[in-house]
This record gives sequence, C-alpha cells and structure tokens, in this order.
Amino acid sequence: MLPAVFILVALTIAIATALLAPRLLPRRVRMDVAPDRPRAFGSEMSWLAVKTDDAGRLAAVLGLDDLSVANWNSGIGAIYDLKLSDTFVFISPPVEGWTFVAGVSLPLPQRGGFVDKAAPLLTRVAREFRSVQYFATFPIIDFYAWAWFENGQPMRASAFGEAAPVWDSGRPTARERELGLSTLELRGIANRQGDIGGALLLHPTESHVLGIAGGWGLNPMTIEALGGRHSTGWIARAPHAWRAERVRSAA
Repeated sequence: MLPAVFILVALTIAIATALLAPRLLPRRVRMDVAPDRPRAFGSEMSWLAVKTDDAGRLAAVLGLDDLSVANWNSGIGAIYDLKLSDTFVFISPPVEGWTFVAGVSLPLPQRGGFVDKAAPLLTRVAREFRSVQYFATFPIIDFYAWAWFENGQPMRASAFGEAAPVWDSGRPTARERELGLSTLELRGIANRQGDIGGALLLHPTESHVLGIAGGWGLNPMTIEALGGRHSTGWIARAPHAWRAERVRSAA
C-alpha cells in the first residue's frame, strides 16, 4: 500500500510540474522577421515618439535589453495580445524620422499614492534626444495623457484620470486649442458672496490624444497611409522598474 502512495505522490508532482513550469519560466515569443510596412496602432495604448533614426541608442537610454527582431505586424500584434501586452514593448523602425516605443507596459503618469515613473523616464530620454513626445489613451479607465519635450526642456504635459488632472504644466499648444481642449474659468455670481469654484476642465477623449499626436508629429493610427519602406523593428521585455509602485509611507 505504501509504495502505491509514493507512486501516486510522484505522479502528482510530475503532473503539477508539467503544468506549472511553463508559467514559471520567462515568456518567450517568436516574432516574424520578414520586413513589412508600417502598421497602425494607438487606440487603447501608450507610446513614445522620439525624433531619431537610432533605435538602438533609444533602447539603451530606456534600459531595454534582450531585443529580438520583429516586423510591424508581429510587434504590434504582441503589444495588443492579452497574454503578452503587459510584458513587452515594440520599438519601431523610423517613420519619417520618428521612432516609436509602444506598449501598455510603459509607465503611466501617477499622483497621490503611487510613484510617478513616467516623468523621470521622459526627462531622461529628453536629455538624449531633441524632440520627445509621450501619449496614452485608455478609454476603459478614462485615462488620457500627452507630453512634449524639446531640446531637453518640458514644453507641455497634461494627463487626466477619471477623478482629476494628474499632470498639468506648460501652456496648451495651438493644436490642443484647435481641438477644443481648454479650461473654462468659473467666477463668482454677481450679488453673491464667494466663488462657485476654480475651473471646469473639458475632459479629453481618445480622438483628442490622437489628434494632438498628429499635430505635434505623427498620428500612429494613420501611418499606414504614409506607405514607407519594408523594414523591421524590435520587441523587448519591459523593465521591472516600470511597474506601478505605491509610495512608501515614512516611518
């Protein structure tokens, strides 16, 4: 009877190991490396647009390593795949002088109880490249953001969460005003004391974020229309340091 129990336990361990081992190992993906033309992205996504043709240098500044060659179709497919999207980013080949780094794993602007990892990352990249832009649009959580650095200087940064603004620095650009994004000041009512409250923010939408991207540089949802040569980019594992982190309370 005892040997039978041992055999049963051994079989159970073997089956469990076979089922769990693939989940414990780092996820590897096989990318198509056949060069292809640019593929649209941007909806429900975050991305960097950097004015450079040197994708390798950009990857190094971002702290990305273990790069694997990937064409547009497989790279964009990976960052939208439910099983892979939180782990990888796609580094595009240059499109009209712009290189994209896209993925939902890019840090989002934060406030309150979470560490803001997006601003330091942008500042670091902006020290190395002339023009750096950041965009995020996630309608499902009502979150939208856009930021622009030029020659290392922050020009504009705006981010809206469901409850309140997260970022708001720099003057609204001409493109934002063209799209109707503005702030309405609410002043006190005549013959009454006090003020009825600060400002009414006109909340952005995904179309606003994409419109700003197109006004500042390239709208990634329209890049297929540009044609472009057949080329390949890279897929890379997002650094652990990009993950959301709560602010540690002081002792």
